[in-house]
Amino acid sequence: MSNKKHTIVALMQDRPGVLNRAVSLFRRRGFNIESLAVGHSETPGVSRMTLLVEAEDVEQVVKQLYRLVEVLKVSDVSDDVTVEREMVLVKIHTSGASRAEIVAITNVFGAKVVDVGTNTMIVEMTGTPAKVQNLIDVIRPFGIKEMMRTGRIVMVRGARGHQVSLIDTSESGNGNLVEPVAALN
Repeated sequence: MSNKKHTIVALMQDRPGVLNRAVSLFRRRGFNIESLAVGHSETPGVSRMTLLVEAEDVEQVVKQLYRLVEVLKVSDVSDDVTVEREMVLVKIHTSGASRAEIVAITNVFGAKVVDVGTNTMIVEMTGTPAKVQNLIDVIRPFGIKEMMRTGRIVMVRGARGHQVSLIDTSESGNGNLVEPVAALN
């Protein structure tokens, strides 16, 4: 059986060590985390983590995530209809002759030039992971000096969300009390 890419979304309290413990569950099972993005959610003191892993099955590790007291909700949204975005910053080698062509390419992709140096330009783009990859493929011949991708962030489309109330008693929640905590990042 071939491995499938799984997109896991987890809500967790902002506390020291929570991210490390969550990611360690995947590491111990030998899963390679292809993408990891974490940031504040709409609830003060709660962060949203999006992981992209390639594995046959992630059900067991998702269940183990629920055992972490600070983890409030976990979902494998791989088969859901989602909105996915990623951001990239790319520093490109440029000469005077290639600048106009690079600007034209960024316009086609809805990207923007955010810095111009003597021999470099930095391009920023936000879009679907496939569109980000397409931009990278098109500008690679100019010579990529540096690049940083943020990792995938995901939300399920429509009314079904991925949020928690003050006490998560939903069928998929772990029943943990969600107390307001100070952000520690």
